[in-house]
Amino acid sequence: MNPNEAYITLDVREELSHGGEPLPRILEAISALIPNQGLRLFTTFEPKPLYALLKQHGFSHESRSLDRGEWEVLFTRQPTLKTNQPENNQKSTQAHHVPFETWPKPCLVLDNRNLLPPEPMVRILEALPALHSGDVLEALLDREPVFLYPELKTAGHEWHTQTKEPGATLIWIRVG
Repeated sequence: MNPNEAYITLDVREELSHGGEPLPRILEAISALIPNQGLRLFTTFEPKPLYALLKQHGFSHESRSLDRGEWEVLFTRQPTLKTNQPENNQKSTQAHHVPFETWPKPCLVLDNRNLLPPEPMVRILEALPALHSGDVLEALLDREPVFLYPELKTAGHEWHTQTKEPGATLIWIRVG
């Protein structure tokens, strides 16, 4: 924790407990910070995917587990880094080298709708190690899994995402 840093507080626990998606509020809070100001975030789970996302914006984090599985995370602007925008300002919903049309049929299908975050992502990440290289997992989700993409990229997986209608997003993941 930087002693010269002032923190604004954002508590998204209630929103998450009602199935809400607080990412827009979190990003809005981060963009509104002034120099020497950080974000204190209270959440219902350790937001590991958010760490990678905010690192791209020049923030480090310190996290602390609270009671009942809740977390407090301090996001502090890195003094040696400028606030960076992601490499590509467009939302990436696919990143693959082998044409999607040539992928095999999914060997595992998950229906991850009506689950509170981060459960949909956790279920996908827990299922992938049981698959073989080249296997495809298909998952049906309530929303686009923006926090999942960095995890998939880091693990060397390929993916293709398609939003059928509001509340129905499909993602196919080809194991790397």
